[in-house]
Amino acid sequence: MFAFLAEHREALFPPAMFADMYPSRNGRPSMPPQILAAAVTLQALHGHSDIETVQELRCDLRWKAACGLGLYDTAFDSSLLAYFRRRLSRSADPQRIFTAVRAVVSETGVLKGRVRRALDSTVLDDAVATQDTVTQIIAAIRRVGREVPGADEVIAAVCIGHDYTDPGKPKIAWNDQAARADLVDALVTDAIRLLAALPEREQGPKAADALGLLALVAGQDVEPADGSDGGDGRWRITRGTAPDRVISTVDPEARHVHKTRSHKQDGYKAHLAIEPETGIYTAVAIRAGAGAQHHEATVALDLLDQDDQTADLEIFGDTAYSSGQAGATLRERGHHLFLKPAPLTTAVPDGFSLDEFAIDTTAGVVTCPNGHTVRLTPPGGIHRQRKVVFDQCPTCPLRERCTKAKAGCVLTIRPHHDQQAAARRKAATDPDWQTAYRRWRPPVERAVAWLVAHGNRRLRYRGTTANNTWIHTRAAALNLRTLVNLALTAPTGAGTCRHQREQESSGPATPTRRIRTRRFSSDF
Repeated sequence: MFAFLAEHREALFPPAMFADMYPSRNGRPSMPPQILAAAVTLQALHGHSDIETVQELRCDLRWKAACGLGLYDTAFDSSLLAYFRRRLSRSADPQRIFTAVRAVVSETGVLKGRVRRALDSTVLDDAVATQDTVTQIIAAIRRVGREVPGADEVIAAVCIGHDYTDPGKPKIAWNDQAARADLVDALVTDAIRLLAALPEREQGPKAADALGLLALVAGQDVEPADGSDGGDGRWRITRGTAPDRVISTVDPEARHVHKTRSHKQDGYKAHLAIEPETGIYTAVAIRAGAGAQHHEATVALDLLDQDDQTADLEIFGDTAYSSGQAGATLRERGHHLFLKPAPLTTAVPDGFSLDEFAIDTTAGVVTCPNGHTVRLTPPGGIHRQRKVVFDQCPTCPLRERCTKAKAGCVLTIRPHHDQQAAARRKAATDPDWQTAYRRWRPPVERAVAWLVAHGNRRLRYRGTTANNTWIHTRAAALNLRTLVNLALTAPTGAGTCRHQREQESSGPATPTRRIRTRRFSSDF
């Protein structure tokens, strides 16, 4: 990596690539952006902090050579890296480093003819502490006092539940449930009074964000107290967790994330698509951890849209990607799906599943395991679902294996039922499908491990934008490392790239691999 950047840094990151990030006519930036781009690429690869990165640039000859610094150069202040990343994140093309490396990948031909893509996601911990309701409301009121003109005087006049100039937590007996309830009641009342007392006028972006955040955190975790309709100003902590709950006023985009039913983390979801034979990342993204718009099946469509090959791909993914709508969209695009179907649930243990009913969506009828046939209702609702109700269940001898409902078994048939049922049958009975899934799905787990290595399971930045820029930079660095490991060279002449990875299998259970060389025309 160091030798490659030392030799090809100017070609990979030309000065014109960053021209729009520095539009000032007062002169060039103090440090050329191509040097900073090489530095943040190596930083993302090794998982260093800004201070550690600058220390390497001052003391390690490999880093100096890779970034184009002289032997006696003392690098630069670490704040310049943050300044560069901020400009990059706010630019018109925040992923330009990843895009530049993807062009190298394309020119080497390493993905030519490789039509498989594996999808996965992982949860990355946020860079802030999760806050309780009391801390969030106090912090949100203080933020309004800082960001909204004149709000500090209004806070002093109308907010009496706490001294908001005191940096500490309220001084109460925290093991006293009544004292905690009184504090929550007072803080929520202060928030409502503050929002009502502020004059209605046009606010700037920061002030508007502060007011919106206060309104959100003051309402997401509380509900009217017992015997109150919400109009008398009595509140309590709500029982349960609000959907899409903000967990910190420092990073309002972080969320509670459930990767499984039993394991919860606070942070973001990293989504990735790879070519499983080489391990090249074809697309990555950071998304919020909650919400249907950030689900794996939805984000997968965006990831595959970024692929150079837009049709005839073999898509491998676990049950998170097997939704009916996503499957239908991918089939329309001409892809071949190897998505593990989600297991069917049963109303009673070891009872009948949906696939044990004969469902004819064309004729609109369903036949139960005991031979009773009932018509489906017309599609209804925003999800266009159809239902069927069996009223013969109370006298049916198979009732104990079918339902616990007194009125009878009720089935919900979703719009893509036929395709989902066919996918379940194929996954259960087709040996070729099973062999392909077992062979090409697991490599994505290795790509996830590369992504979170060197302490990168915990994010360093706040917000989706900054973290999305970081993950693209890290994926770009890992792709460069992979190309170098797969014999990316520039031997002589106009420049060529040598790479051809060929599989040789001594048996189906223990495949072996080796690298052979093949020349491709390239700028590198």
